[in-house]
Formats: sequence, C-alpha cells, structure tokens
Amino acid sequence: MRRMRPLLGRREVGVAVALVLVFIVFFSMKREFLGAGTLGDIVTVAAELGVVAIGVSFLMIAGEMDLSVGSNFALSGMVLAMLITKSGWNPWLALLVALACGAGIGAVNGLVTLYARIPSFITTLGAMMFWRGIALYLSQGWPISIFEDVPLLRWLGGARVLSTAHISAVWWLVIGLVFCLLLEKTAYGNWVFATGGKRAAARALGVPDTKVKMTNFIITGALAAMSGCLQLGRMGSMSPVWGQELSLEAIAAAVVGGNSLSGGIGTIFGAMLGAVTMASIRIGLVMVGAPSYWYMSFVGFIVVAAVALNVKLGEVISWRK
Repeated sequence: MRRMRPLLGRREVGVAVALVLVFIVFFSMKREFLGAGTLGDIVTVAAELGVVAIGVSFLMIAGEMDLSVGSNFALSGMVLAMLITKSGWNPWLALLVALACGAGIGAVNGLVTLYARIPSFITTLGAMMFWRGIALYLSQGWPISIFEDVPLLRWLGGARVLSTAHISAVWWLVIGLVFCLLLEKTAYGNWVFATGGKRAAARALGVPDTKVKMTNFIITGALAAMSGCLQLGRMGSMSPVWGQELSLEAIAAAVVGGNSLSGGIGTIFGAMLGAVTMASIRIGLVMVGAPSYWYMSFVGFIVVAAVALNVKLGEVISWRK
C-alpha cells in the first residue's frame, strides 16, 4: 500500500483512469477507434483544445478564470486571416499581431479584474460577449478563407506529422513542455501556486501576486490566440462563430486534469490529458453516430464528476501528508 501512495497522490491519476475508460468504451463499440487515422484526429483536436486548456489551467492555478478564450480564439484567428487576405501583410508579421491581439484581450481582462476589483468570472463573461460581437462586426458574420498557398499556415496546422496528426500537435507538445517546466521547476511557478492558494500569505512573503495574476491573464489570452491561429492553419478559414463552446471545454479539460476551480492546485500535464480525454469523447461520439448535442451533455457531466473526484484525491493527498 505504501508503494501505491505516491501514485495515488498524483492529481493526474483521475484523468488517466478516465481516459483509459473512454478508450475501452469506444473501442468496444467501434474497433476502428484505435486506428491510426482516428488517433491522429484525436491528437489534432486535443492539440487545439489543449493549447487553450494550458493557458486556462495556468490562470486557474493562480486563482482566476477566463471565459472569453473562445471569443479570443475566433477573433485572433480572424485577425490573422484578414491581415493576410485583405491587407496583404507578411504572414509572420500578421501572426505576431494576432498573438498580440490575444495577449491584449488577456491584459484588458486582467486590468479590469485586478484594478476594478470585479470577479474574473464576471469580467470575462462580459468580455466573451463583447469580443464575439467585435468578431461578427469585422467579418459581417461571414467566415474568412485563405485560398492561396501560405507556407506559414502549413507550419501552423496544415502540414501533417506521421501522416495522421497535424503539425499543430507538435506546437501543443512544445508549449505544454515549456509550461510544465515553468510551473514545476521555477520560482515563478511557486509564485503561481502561492498566489492561487493563500494570496494574503503569499503577499506577506513578498510574492508579487498582482503581477503574477496579470501575467497569467496575458499568457492565457496569447495561448487562446495561438490556438485560433493553429485552427486557421489546419482549416484554411476562420468563422466568427467558431469556438463558442471552447471556454467550457477548456475549463472542463483543466478540471478533469486535476486543476482546482478555487486555485492553488493543478498541473499542466493533467490539463493536457484532460484535452485528450475531451477530444476522444468528441471523436468517439461521432464514430458511433451519436447526436452532436450529446457531447456537451457529456462535458457537463464530466465537469461535475471531475470536481467530485478531485475532492477525493485531495483527501488522499492530505492523508499521505
């Protein structure tokens, strides 16, 4: 039993078990579920969701939330598409502007939340609707497509690796590794945990809690923008209505991965596994011919179940200590 305690104390255990169960269920229903093509699709979907989930998790651990990532995702992707097609900008410069747009949205969220002292749930709920409206205005409600061959888009998501998954999976893994190391191996990571756990105590110890939260809002916004650019690279177009469910999906992936909604607890690797779990459910439901609305029903159920499981895992961790 003692040998099992370190394993039980890892917050990724819950999502790992859930992922295995999802694979078993869908494989029993469709043998093609574990085929190379299907696994490639799962990784591709998980990559675009996972990049957003990494940012959302980073912010949640610091004790805040961002519901506007879906609108940020669509608007930033559209900015990149519009600058390339309508303004004739250099694609790389356009990418930098799109990422800056996303980071700016995150900065606005942080400023309003931290300095106007409005809960981030309310701030980002309003931002979600505001920026969605801006995206619809800029495009007049129509998707923006890029028909010419743009090498940047191939590097973002159009190209494939191992003939199945899109190259966006590589971006996701690299970003995930960077933020895993940042959270677990650096002083800044300790500040993030301290800020989200006991903010008053962290401040007393000299942790710049407000700067940490502000930085994490900006990071979350930039990663949402990056995900929008990755999807533009894969699809070759961006619609102002895409990503409407992304905020809930990203939060679900983070929570399923062991991140606490109250802050101070969580892992980036767990959020990445959570994204794979969500992508597997989405692809699996499509394969078995289930109605599309079942997916959101599953998401709602999974969030509640994951929170309950995280509470139990927290009790196990406390028991170990």
